[in-house]
Amino acid sequence: MTPDQPITVYEKPTCTTCRKVRKLLEEEGVSFQRVNYMVDPLPREKLEGLLEKAGLGPRDVLRTREARKVGISAKDGRSDEEILSLLVEHPEILQRPIVERGSRAVLARPVERIRELF
Repeated sequence: MTPDQPITVYEKPTCTTCRKVRKLLEEEGVSFQRVNYMVDPLPREKLEGLLEKAGLGPRDVLRTREARKVGISAKDGRSDEEILSLLVEHPEILQRPIVERGSRAVLARPVERIRELF
C-alpha cells in the first residue's frame, strides 16, 4: 500500500462514529473521500468487495438494533447471500463507517482501526 492510494470513507454523515473518523483523518492531515451510502447506496458488488478486503462476512456488519426494526435477525437462519441482499436493500442496517484504501478495508469500530490503513 502506498501513501498515494486514496482513502474512501463509506458513511452516514449523522453517525457519531463517522464524524469521529472524519475528525481523526483531518487531524492526521490525511486526505480522503466521503461516500454517504444512505444517499448513494452501495451496489452489491461494491459491498462484497469491501467485505472481502476487510475479511468480514455479512453478519459482521449487520447493525442488530436497526435490523430488528426491519424484521431481520442475525440468528434467524438466513444465508450470507440473503443477509448481503438485505444490507444492499436496507443500507441503514449496515455497520459504519467502512474505510477503504487500496486492497484493504476496515470497519472503523473503534475509530482507531483506521490507523491500520496508514
